[in-house]
Parts: sequence; C-alpha cells; structure tokens
Amino acid sequence: MAGSPATEANISDAIETPLLDDVVDGNVDYKGRPVKRSKSGRWKSASFIICVEMAERFVYYGISVNLISYLTGPLGQSTATAAENVNAWSGTAQMLPLLGAFVADSFLGRYRTILISSLLYILGLGFLTLSTVFTSVKLSECQNAAKVTTCSPSEFQVIFFIFALYLIAVAQGGHKPCVQAFGADQFDGRDPKESKAKSSFFNWLFSASCGAITVALVILTYIQDNLSWGLGFGIPCFIMCFALILFLLGTTTYRFQVNSAEMSPFVSIGRVFLKAARNWITTSSASSMQEESQGFLPYQGSQEFQFLNKALLVPDGSEEERNLCSIGEVEEAKAILRLFPIWATCLVYGIVYAQSSTLFTKQGVTMDRSIGPSFEVPAASLESFISVSIVVFIAIYDRILVPIARSITTRPSGITLLQRIGTGIVLSFLSMVIAALVETKRLQTAQEYGLDDKPKATIPMSVFWLTPQYLFLGVSEVFAIVGMQEFFYDQVPSGLKSTGFALYLSILGIGSFLSSILISVLQKATSRHGHESWFSDNLNKAHLDYFYFLLAGLSAIALAAFAYFAKSYVYNQASNT
Repeated sequence: MAGSPATEANISDAIETPLLDDVVDGNVDYKGRPVKRSKSGRWKSASFIICVEMAERFVYYGISVNLISYLTGPLGQSTATAAENVNAWSGTAQMLPLLGAFVADSFLGRYRTILISSLLYILGLGFLTLSTVFTSVKLSECQNAAKVTTCSPSEFQVIFFIFALYLIAVAQGGHKPCVQAFGADQFDGRDPKESKAKSSFFNWLFSASCGAITVALVILTYIQDNLSWGLGFGIPCFIMCFALILFLLGTTTYRFQVNSAEMSPFVSIGRVFLKAARNWITTSSASSMQEESQGFLPYQGSQEFQFLNKALLVPDGSEEERNLCSIGEVEEAKAILRLFPIWATCLVYGIVYAQSSTLFTKQGVTMDRSIGPSFEVPAASLESFISVSIVVFIAIYDRILVPIARSITTRPSGITLLQRIGTGIVLSFLSMVIAALVETKRLQTAQEYGLDDKPKATIPMSVFWLTPQYLFLGVSEVFAIVGMQEFFYDQVPSGLKSTGFALYLSILGIGSFLSSILISVLQKATSRHGHESWFSDNLNKAHLDYFYFLLAGLSAIALAAFAYFAKSYVYNQASNT
C-alpha cells in the first residue's frame, strides 16, 4: 500500500538527514566535491601523513646530524669553517618554513606545496648523492696516484654540494609546516570525537617523528662513518621517493579545506594595520560611534588592541566604503597580535632546546663512556635518550594523563594548551638546573683527580650522570613542543594554518641563533684580562655550570612572563582549548 505524502516526506527526511550530518562543512575531496565524514579524513588519512612525516624527519636528520663530519672529512674544511657552515644552513632551514607557509597559505595550498616540496627534496638529495660520489671518486683516484697534497675536491664540487644542501633546506621549508597542518586538517575541530582525536594526532605525530630520528641517528650515521657517504646520502633519496608515493596514495581519502576568502589572508590582515594607521588621528568617541552605526558589538577578545578598530572607519567624504575592512578581518589581525607575547616568551625555551646537541655532547666527551672492557658509548648517541623519553612519555601522557585530566576539566585535550606549554617550560628549567649541578660535580671530580690541565683525559665519572638532564628535556618537549604545535595551529586564522606551524618552528630557529649570539657574547666577556672563558676548549677549566645556571634564570624569567600573558590570553572562540 502506498503511503501518504506526509509519510513519504518523513521517510525522505529521515534518509537525507544522516547524509547531511555526514558532510564535513568547509571541506571537499580531491575532485572538489563535498566530503562525507565517514569516508574521509580522520586516522585513515592521518596515518598516511604520519608515515610521510616520519620519512621526512629520517631524511632531514640523516643529512644534518653528521654533516659536520662530511665537511671536515671529504670536503677538507676546518672545524671552525665547517661549524659556521652547519650553523648557517641549520638556521636557514629552520627559518624557511615561514616562507613555505606564506606560499602555501597565500597561493598554492598545502597539498600542492607538499608535492612541489617533495620533488625539490628528491632533486636536492639526488644532487647531494651525486656530489658525494664524484668527490669520493676523485679522492680515490688521488690516493691511488699517491698525490696526497692535492687530494681535495674542486671548488665546483664544493659549490655543487652547498647548492644541494640549500635546495634541501628550501624543500624542508615548504614540506615541514604543510605536512603537519595538512594532517591536522583531517580532523574536524567542531566535532567532539574528532577534536579529541586531533589532540592525540599531535602527540603521535611527534612520537613517530622522534622514532624516525632515532633510527636515522643509529643507522645512517653508522653507514656514513663506516661504509660510504654516497650510500649514506643515497638512502634518504630513496626514502623520500617512497614518502612521495605514499602521500599520493592517500589522495582519495584526504579532506581539503575550502578557502572562501576573496584575497590572501596576509593581504587582508596587512590591510587592517594599514587602514588603522591611516585612521590613527580619529578620536575614540568617533570610533565608538562608527562601530555602533555599523552594528559592531565587540566581544571579550575585541577589548584588546582597540586601536585596530579604527580600520573599520571611513573618513568623512571618502569614497572607500567598498574597501572597508570587515569585522572578521579586524579580529583576525587581533588574533595574530595576541599570539606575539606567547611566541616571544617561548624563545628562551628555544635557547635551552639548542643545548642538547652542542654543550651536552661536549660534556659527555670528557666523561667515562665505557661499557664493559671494550665498548665505548659515542657521546652524541646520548641524545637518543631524548627521543626515547618522548616516545615513552607520549604514550603515558596520551593514554593515562589526558583521560584523567579530561574527566576533571571536561576539556578534549585535558588541560589547556597554554598550561601544557607552561609545564614544558618548567621542565626545561629543571633540566638546566640538573645540568648545572652535574657539571659542577664533573668539575669537582676533575679537580680531585688533578685533571684540570689535562683536557683530553677521561674524568672518572660515568657519562650516564647526564641521563637526567636529557630525560627532563625530552619530557619537556612532550609538553612544550607538541603544545606549541597545536596552540599555534588552533589560534591562527583559518587561512593561516601552515603559518601557525611555521611560527612554532621559528621559535626553535631563532632560539638556535640566540644561543649562538649569547655564547659568543659570553665568550668575549668572560675571557677578558686573561681569565678562562666559560666555554674554554679545556672544559675542565671552563664553566658550563655558570652558563646552565644563567639559562635556568632566564627560563624562570620567561616562565613568569609567559604565565602573565597566558593568564589574560583570550582563546580563539572556535577552539576547544
């Protein structure tokens, strides 16, 4: 029997409603069609992206961690020159994500930027491998001819190698922020379940990256030092090819965010600052009257940076009404300004972060690294304690601590992102205090055994005394680094998600530069009047303990400033943090 029209309408509504609910607003598939929640994104897509990120981190650290050994070895550079080249390349690589994010958010989009960056990565790695093979062949021919004095690469080979390195740096600048942001795009923050999953995504992405880095530290460094530089640089090239194929295989599952803005978000935000500056002389009362006439009722966040509200005004007699800034554009500009104090107060953390691969290692070189009668632990390998602590603690944090905190606070992430970052800064402060105390103990041991003037002597103190400072720094990264990733992604305007990741990366890049500047200044200041520098080549007469205490003090000041700004920070209303 046929049903009535009303019954048929109800059945139709029942069928269509789930379909409408299943559509993810503001997202499309690779063909530009609306995407269904059940068939796109989430962990299915994120798993491809996590694997791609693991491959990229394996490649990048496989090149960077042992780079100074290649420069001082086959390329024949002095230690000072090689160190300068490594620092310049590393700093550039850490700052280029700002450019890559700008290109992605303004022009290409994240997916296309990842594709192009991957191709540049492969090209750079191919050039790097060719360069090392050519250099190896020339050195081999030179040695066979017994012309040792002329066994050095040509200027062209050196330039070609450096060009390949910076091509990799450019590729990494586009790849790094976009892969992380594109992965987070696969989770809808407006859906409670997916919001929780997105918070876990940041944890597991970082954990997987650290696992890949550990493998690179162990395997590639061994191949490069003991087998072949060509093979050691060639393997990353093949890994990057595999990563690109894997990324493409996930294309049909990805969610692509729709950018409905008529102009670049950088242009619209810049326009707000420009118009606010042009209307600077407008009185506050006039500004308020204009806002009221436009129906602008500011919410809590709008109480900050009220001078930007002047961008909403049109001077009397002006014909600029068509180019008037919208309320949304003004609020996006304010959102960027609100981030600056948080970003600035995290820079000291970036300085502390830079110590693990430099001064921590120098400490370890002077200590007893023997295990058993014949095996000696490489000092640089102690950095693997950071990766191990991250992998272990992220599982504890995500599976135990977050559910407990979530049951108390009802927040999807358990605690707020700023609380998470602040906890990381506290742990980095403790890491510096522990490092200073261990260094004080090391210096006392050197004095007790009369090794002050014997910089190459092994101090009878186990290198594993350094383990706590590595572990505390590793656990601090679980809180601070992952917290910064999620915070800057969530809090930037929707059109600037890649830039959000670049902001967090810039903290580490600028922190590295600031660390170098601080060490250089202290080197000159403490070596005056014939005194031993804090960073003397003879570490038994140096005072790294003073430097660590200084960093602990700076961390305490930064933490106080961070707490002050965090207390008054107004979260993006679209965020669940």
